[in-house]
Amino acid sequence: MSDAKPTAETTIDPGLSPDGERLAVGFCRVLRRAGLKLPATATINFTEALGLLGLEDRGAVYWAGRATLIHRPEDLNLYDRVFAAYWEQRLGESISIDGTPPPVTLALDIADDDGGQEHEPAGDVQPVRFSSTEVLTDKDFADCTREELAELTRLMSHLRFTTHRRLSRRYIPVKGIGDRPDLRRTVRWALRHQGEPVKRAYSGPATRPRRLVLVVDVSGSMESYARALIRFAHAAVVARSKVEVFVLGTRLTRLTRHLTSRDPDSAIRSAMPQVKDWAGGTRLGDGIREFNNEWAIRGMGRGSIVVILSDGWDRGDPAVLGSEMERLHRVTNQLIWVNPLKATPGYAPLAAGMAAALPHLDLFVEGHSYASLEQLAAILAGAGRQVSR
Repeated sequence: MSDAKPTAETTIDPGLSPDGERLAVGFCRVLRRAGLKLPATATINFTEALGLLGLEDRGAVYWAGRATLIHRPEDLNLYDRVFAAYWEQRLGESISIDGTPPPVTLALDIADDDGGQEHEPAGDVQPVRFSSTEVLTDKDFADCTREELAELTRLMSHLRFTTHRRLSRRYIPVKGIGDRPDLRRTVRWALRHQGEPVKRAYSGPATRPRRLVLVVDVSGSMESYARALIRFAHAAVVARSKVEVFVLGTRLTRLTRHLTSRDPDSAIRSAMPQVKDWAGGTRLGDGIREFNNEWAIRGMGRGSIVVILSDGWDRGDPAVLGSEMERLHRVTNQLIWVNPLKATPGYAPLAAGMAAALPHLDLFVEGHSYASLEQLAAILAGAGRQVSR
């Protein structure tokens, strides 16, 4: 196996002899034939590593390959068998390397308690750092401390929202062949060539942004989630066009104009005085009816994506909520309900309001953590990848 020919898939490292280069590239080729998926960059990295370490120490060669060629624990046994056969000519055996892998130190990406002084551990240590915010992404907003909630709301500014496009009734000039001939432009071009229609013009349907409407429940049962959800709504307002935000408790309040500031703290401070029923009662049915009568049916909801963020608890008549959700569903392009309680083990939509609204929804998703809101943003982005009705 050691006489494998070099290939053109790698850049030869100047620190390795031609024979060493052939050995390194041949080893990667044998690994591929054995079933290991290796990109060309892995071969380059392995060759460069051997150029620095040399081939005299088999242990160094082994760990160079482990570091540059292996990315999944399940591939270790295959790598050991191929290494033993290729470098040690021991078929059917696994390689045994004296010593243990270098120790790894895990360090949180947070401030030190000793005033920022760093202490270097003794020995050959490879530090691996990770951010503590990764632990928070799956944590329920209701279980977060004030500092953790502030960190998560700060991360929401990095969420990506796509401006959805919908077909318009208007037609615009297009290059090449479009949906229908553009007679006006065709005649205009023909006049430039003594009336001969040398070139034909076409037009196609224009597109326009699709509106996104967010309705956030700020009643007492949603108090643990409302601030994070309003921060999510602010991130959507500043990230894309044609976004409307309402809050709903015992009344319906429009907050779009107050959330236009790119500074989240300034936007929230401007919006909060407008919400007179924060952490109060819940009248979802009456609120959705007001939204339908004053905004949605008149035009805001037509062809829009409407997202209701609520736990579904309603003190009003569930029949009212059901009928109003049916009205809203008829005019929207997509009707989504985000419920923070859906992530609870054993949850079932047994609340009267949630049960009345469920038959009229296109999507029913979670909304209890940053990860769930990130998934919601991905769902909204996916809805805009194709131009639809």
